[in-house]
Parts: sequence; structure tokens; C-alpha cells
Amino acid sequence: MKRKSHSEKAGYLFILPWFLGLLLFTIGPMIFSLILSFSKWDIITGIGSIEFVGLDNFVNIFHDELFYTSLKVTFIFALVSVPLYQIISLLVAMMLNMRTKGMNFFRLIFFMPSVIPAVAVSMMWIMILNPEYGILNKALSLVGIEGPAWLQDPKYALSALIVMGIWGIGNTIIIYLSGLQGVPEELYEAAQLDGAGIVRRFFSVTIPMISPTIFFNLIMGIIGGFQYFTQAFVMTNGGPLNSTLFYNLFLYNKAFKTYEMGYASALSWILFAIILIFTLIVIRTSSAWVYYNGDDDKD
Repeated sequence: MKRKSHSEKAGYLFILPWFLGLLLFTIGPMIFSLILSFSKWDIITGIGSIEFVGLDNFVNIFHDELFYTSLKVTFIFALVSVPLYQIISLLVAMMLNMRTKGMNFFRLIFFMPSVIPAVAVSMMWIMILNPEYGILNKALSLVGIEGPAWLQDPKYALSALIVMGIWGIGNTIIIYLSGLQGVPEELYEAAQLDGAGIVRRFFSVTIPMISPTIFFNLIMGIIGGFQYFTQAFVMTNGGPLNSTLFYNLFLYNKAFKTYEMGYASALSWILFAIILIFTLIVIRTSSAWVYYNGDDDKD
């Protein structure tokens, strides 16, 4: 009994650093942010100047034109990029799942870009998308197409960021690849014996069997899409003409440029609510399209 008590104490001591980190760096800031969302606070004047203003921050947000602009940019980006990145990742993962010589090398090539820091990637893409000396426009000129000023033109800036995002889908590809490798070969052989073609096998075997993987990647894609920040901050800083003013960039400007911490905190809780709603929708609908191996046992 005494030994068990010592073991329990040792266990609590081991998890204590994690618990303190959670308390100090996650739960504590969240509670402080919630309090600030109902307050007016200029961070420069110190914590003693916090003034409770009730719902004023939320009321002002819904009368702010830039709030709707940033929301529109973020929604367009998420609605286009999330399904686009999922489809491309799955197709690339299927190619990388083929049993051919040297496939490990190709897997490494597709994964490597995702480990490069986002700032370094952004700087590289600024050069690629440069209208004068960028290699993208030079490649287009070889086939007789005059490339636009990607990041300087409001019509193309958001599209350029969406296309650039394909560079960093290596993690999603690897997760899809692990899901594909878990599909039993016997299912494909049985489907082939029944006369199912490649398209039928894809929709009747592959998609159902990797649906938990699709579910996971979809959730992570939605969260990442709505939290998009670094590339827009480095490459366009919201311009031109606010065409790439993402929600998180607008929030950052309010917090660290105009020092409206209360307003920025209210914005962060609105974003939290939006992501939570979309995540819950996906989770609630998952029972209709996500298949788990144990589902048959429940019937």
C-alpha cells in the first residue's frame, strides 16, 4: 500500500511540469483573453488601466468594415484551399503508394518542403512570384502567356497564396499515405474479382477505408485554413487593397499595431466560435461517412 502511494506521488511529479505548462501557457492566457474581450486596454499603459466595457468590443466589431473584409478573405481561402489541398494530397499519396523502385526518395521529396520554416518559404515564393524576374512568369512566357503581377494585383494576390499553399501539404500527404497503406489488399482483389474497375475500387474500397484519415485531415485543414497568418504577414501584409487581409492578420494589427488588446481578444473569441462551429458540423456528420473497422460489430 505504501509502495503504491509512492508510485502515485512519482506519477503526479512527472505530470506536474506538463500541468503547470498547460495552466500558465494555455488555460491562463485563455481566461485572461476572455476577461480582456469585455474590457478596454491599451497594453502600453500597463495592466492597471484595464477598463470593463461590457459588450462594447463585440458591438464595435460588427460595425467594423475591415472585420467583414477579413472574414470574407478568410472564408474564401478556407472554402477553396481546404478541399483543394485534400484532393491534391490524396492524389499524390496514391501515387506515392505505388510499389516502384526508388519510391522512398520521391516520398522524401514531397515531404521536405513541409519542414522548411514558413518565413523562409514565403521569402522564396516572393521571388518566384515576382512579375519581373520570377521564374513563374518566365515559365508562362515560354508558352506565350503574360503572367500578372501576382502579389501586387488585388485580383491575383489571394489566388497566388492559395497556389503557394500546395507547397506545404507534405504532412497531409504523409498522413494519407499511412491511411492508404492500412487498406487490406484482399479488399481490392475481391472487388476486382467482382468486376470493379479502378474508379469503382477507389470509391467503394479506398474512400471508405481511409475515411477516418480524411476526417482527421479535414478537421486539421479547417483549423489551419481559418488560422492562416504567417505567409500573408510576410508576403503581402494584407495588401494590395486588403485583398489578403486574413482574419488573423486583422487581429494581429489590432493587438500589436494599434494596441487595442480588448478588441483583439474579442476578435479571437469570435474566431474560436467560428472554428468550433465548423468542427462540430464535421464531427456531427462524420457518422454518415466515416467508417471504422469496429462498426460492423455494432450492427
